[in-house]
Amino acid sequence: ARCYRYAHGKPYPKSRFCRGVPDPKIRIYDCGKKKIPCDDFPAAAHMVCDENQQVTSECLEAARIATNKYMITNAGRDFFHIRIRPHPYHVLRINKTLSCAGADRLSTGMRGAFGKAYGTAARVKIGQVLISIRTKEEKIEIAAEALRRAKFKFAGRQKVHVSSKMGFTPFSKEDYNKWKACGRLIPNGMDVKWLSSRG
Repeated sequence: ARCYRYAHGKPYPKSRFCRGVPDPKIRIYDCGKKKIPCDDFPAAAHMVCDENQQVTSECLEAARIATNKYMITNAGRDFFHIRIRPHPYHVLRINKTLSCAGADRLSTGMRGAFGKAYGTAARVKIGQVLISIRTKEEKIEIAAEALRRAKFKFAGRQKVHVSSKMGFTPFSKEDYNKWKACGRLIPNGMDVKWLSSRG
C-alpha cells in the first residue's frame, strides 16, 4: 500500500472513460442500529484524520469490521450506530510487469506505462472525519476504544474525538434541549430538522 498512500496528480474517478474498475471492498457504510432517532443515542465519537492522504477501500472495510466487532461484544448489538464517512471514489492504477524469467515477450517495462485500474481509495484532508459512532452516554468510552482499535487499520495519524454535539446532529446538547423545548426541532429519522424563525 506504500505507493497509494499520498495523492499524486489529479483525482481519477470511475467514469465512461475509466472503465473496468474493480468494486470497492467496502459496500456497507452504516452498521448497528441506524434507524434509531437521535434522542436515544445522544453521545457521539469521531475518528479524525490528521494527514492529507488516500485511504483505500480495503482499510475502510477492515476498520468498519473491527469497530463493529468491538462494539457488538462490549456495548451490545442494539446500542450503537457506526457510520463510515469517506467514500472511495478515486481509482488507483497499477502498471503490471511480469518479473519471472520466461516473460521476455510480455514485460514491456515502461513502454505504455499508464496503469490499469487496480482498486479505489478516498482522498481525505486534515481534520476530516473518517468514522463516527453514536451511542448511549454511558457507552462512549467503549466507542472511543473501538475507534482507537480501528486506527491500526489506517496508515498515517488519526485522532479520536468525543463530540460535544447531540448524536450526528449539528447542535450541541444544550442547544438541542433548548430548541426541543421551544418545539423548533422536527425529528427526521436519525437527524432533526431545525425550524428557523424565517419562513
